[in-house]
Amino acid sequence: MTEEEKENEKEQEAGVGVESEVEEKHHRPWRVVAIIVCAVAILAGVSFLPLEQWTNGRVSNFNLLGDIMDRTDDDSTAAQTDEMIDPALQEAMKDQRALDTAAVAEGEAPLLAVQPSRQNGQMVLEDYTEAGQGLKKMRESIKAGGVTRIAVIGDSYIEGDIFTQDLRQMLQTEFGGAGVGYVNMHTDFPGFRRSVKQGGKGWTEFAANKSAEKKYTSITQHYFKPTGNATSTYAGTEAIPHLASWDNSKFLFISPTDTEVKVKTGDGELVSHKITGSPEVQCVSVDGPTSNFEISTNGGSLIGLGAWMYGSKGVTLDCMSSRGFSGLTLNNVSADLTKQMSKFIDYDVIILEFGINAMSAKQKDYTVYANRMIDVINHVRECFPNADIIMMSIGDRGEKKAGEVHSMGSAPFMVNAQRDAARKSRCLFYDTRESMGGEDAIVSWVADGLANKDYIHLTHKGGQKLAEPLFNAIKNSVNK
Repeated sequence: MTEEEKENEKEQEAGVGVESEVEEKHHRPWRVVAIIVCAVAILAGVSFLPLEQWTNGRVSNFNLLGDIMDRTDDDSTAAQTDEMIDPALQEAMKDQRALDTAAVAEGEAPLLAVQPSRQNGQMVLEDYTEAGQGLKKMRESIKAGGVTRIAVIGDSYIEGDIFTQDLRQMLQTEFGGAGVGYVNMHTDFPGFRRSVKQGGKGWTEFAANKSAEKKYTSITQHYFKPTGNATSTYAGTEAIPHLASWDNSKFLFISPTDTEVKVKTGDGELVSHKITGSPEVQCVSVDGPTSNFEISTNGGSLIGLGAWMYGSKGVTLDCMSSRGFSGLTLNNVSADLTKQMSKFIDYDVIILEFGINAMSAKQKDYTVYANRMIDVINHVRECFPNADIIMMSIGDRGEKKAGEVHSMGSAPFMVNAQRDAARKSRCLFYDTRESMGGEDAIVSWVADGLANKDYIHLTHKGGQKLAEPLFNAIKNSVNK
């Protein structure tokens, strides 16, 4: 090969290298675009996945467009929420006959006039009970000097014992008492609840809005089955007054077949209890001051109903929260089961806190919901005939419209529907929204760190603020 031919070959090779580099630079932006398109496609696909349903509300649904677009039209939308309308309510709303199935029709008895929610500037319990008896049963229980039991049954508004931990503290300071009361068998988020140190493993949860069997469904609306060796541990805390120790520790369960349950308190060893199989509710109880309680079992057929830890006298308050529930599933509570449980755990007051999961921004008519809640109140009354019943309204809730957050326009309609349910079923009523300040209260509560930026749920600080007026209203009713 001549020198000239060698030179031409070098030039051609160099040209190819330059051409390859140019081609690479030419295609590089398209590769970036392709990656972005794929990422957006994946995120868009996730937007269609029912994450809340799959995770029982622990993971919020993702909406790509909702997160990147600023709405400026006239459609009202929730400011930010991880709540869904309860499927039980959706089914009820499909059945138009529900409008005519109120447990107490207006024509059967005079509908009591609406009472003021405030007197002399203070929040009060609106009393729609027969003969205006107020908290008669709680009053009699406190006077008797034993244990006065209160259950607060609600949705995610009281999840993690927010609000209820402060109401418990105030009541125990006023009337005596100790211990956190009811705690379920297992939590996926140890530490989230500040009022008890909870641990354990090996339990499968069954909830009233899913695959739960009615015969095992109590007012807690959850029960648990062990998968192999299952344990539950509970320890007191000094972070909140009256919760460092307690006097009575109970484990309620059903065991259709013979099994073994081990429990311990304090620093002792696990004590074995041989359980004879029975379809009835059974209880393993340990009396004596303690700051911890441990349960262990490997009984495959056992159904764990929960643990109760409380003082020998004074007030005990149970927090029973169920994320996503509207309250309607309480109609599925087994009256026979609650009768059996009442031999070990009965109630003097039951407070119903629901409504968040029955609301939508545009809906104004909540007649169906109110009628079904009348059924719920009457069923709870059937299950616990010795209890006073208080219905709490929803708290204030926000929605975004034209870029600003204000109270949801349907909030007053829901409050009125809940009050009507209390009036027709003759129970007590507490206007939670009014106690927060009424219209646009949620805006200032978020600004002051009292509520989360979903404009629905309370912070611990907000729970403490909300508990005080209800505590005063209860105390004033008891001391009448």
